[in-house]
Amino acid sequence: MTPATGTQGTPAPARPFLARPRARTVAAAVCVVLGLGLIGGAVTGSWLTGDDTDAPGSRGAFAAAGELWHSVPVDRLFPPTVRGDGAGPGGSDRTWTRVAVAPDTGCANAFDPLLRKALAPVGCLRLLRATYVDATLSHVTTVGLLFTKADAAAMTALKARFAKEGLDRRTDLMPRAYPAKGTPAEGFGDAQRASWTESVLTDAPVVVFAVSGFTDGRTVGAPQPAAEAMKPEATTAPAQAGLGHEAQGLADRVERGLRKTVTSATETPS
Repeated sequence: MTPATGTQGTPAPARPFLARPRARTVAAAVCVVLGLGLIGGAVTGSWLTGDDTDAPGSRGAFAAAGELWHSVPVDRLFPPTVRGDGAGPGGSDRTWTRVAVAPDTGCANAFDPLLRKALAPVGCLRLLRATYVDATLSHVTTVGLLFTKADAAAMTALKARFAKEGLDRRTDLMPRAYPAKGTPAEGFGDAQRASWTESVLTDAPVVVFAVSGFTDGRTVGAPQPAAEAMKPEATTAPAQAGLGHEAQGLADRVERGLRKTVTSATETPS
């Protein structure tokens, strides 16, 4: 490089004095780089180790969700009344009233054999179920929360398998209803199942499901998964009766309530 010159063309006699400002500049730049590196490293480390235990989907929230079955009142998981604004066909509103809560049990008799086999990789820690009727007392729906023994990786793998193999749409892998004597759901057995939905969560060790039918005990010869029964062009009996919307709408709101409860359980008081 050509040496810097003064205004009269003579070499600028400032080199000895420039060294200190330049050194300060370099030192400052190094500090900035190191500071950014430390901050970036801390953020990256926190993300990699899952230290943010209160964040939705974090390991802390995942673990907290797995404990809800014995630490949260049943009325929070399955409220006595559930509103379904816009949950019915054509965006109509729905209201469901709880008529029975099953004792918390294992999974031996809650699922058809093939569904029980499909769920086996994640295990069954606890099963909670409740049965609801709609405002007209013509539809009945059992909604359930299967708390598994699995970690996030196993839940992700199960969800991927359900999606790849269409396990949530097979009539031989339906969840079973919970009938209760002395209620409108008394005759709600295997043959009365009309529509159903199953959702494998990946941010909680939980499988959410619901199955719907008619309160009059009629047999349904061709059950249809909720995703299919909710299509506008569907003409099956479950679709025409809105039973796909019943199962999906109630399952969605129970799942939302579960997530809200997890968030509350993991919030740090200010």
